[in-house]
Amino acid sequence: METPESVFERIRDLLAQHAVPFEVLRHEPVYTSQQAAEVRGTTLASGAKALVCRGDDRFVMFVIPADRKLASGEARRAEGWRKLRFATREEVEQLTGLQPGSIPPFGSLFGLATLCDRRLGQNEIINFNAGDHRISVSMRYEDYLRAEQPQLGTFAE
Repeated sequence: METPESVFERIRDLLAQHAVPFEVLRHEPVYTSQQAAEVRGTTLASGAKALVCRGDDRFVMFVIPADRKLASGEARRAEGWRKLRFATREEVEQLTGLQPGSIPPFGSLFGLATLCDRRLGQNEIINFNAGDHRISVSMRYEDYLRAEQPQLGTFAE
């Protein structure tokens, strides 16, 4: 099982491989997107909310702006799935070693495909928890795309 610190180190290493500048903010633990935006002093929309889901028989990570929710029907149709559901807390912990709410928007770190809602790109800077409820990372959206190379689509409403 990975520790939150080792996930943060893996994020740091991934971003360093791509020469991506980023900022780290250590803060009190936050458990909701709204709390995270407040402690970071950022807009809710700039939060990159990572959702682990199961589409038919495979797990994936959706990354959407934190002020939106997953558009399950649209996402299911876009991917050609019959069924789509959120992963259970146990599945999230098994797949990532992390607690829900602390998951960074890098499915590649966990062997998951990353599907990112295009509207996250309306923010020049995105923010996310980095494997720990007490660590946030801030970086340019364009750099996120370069480092993660997610599949882009319309997955949020």
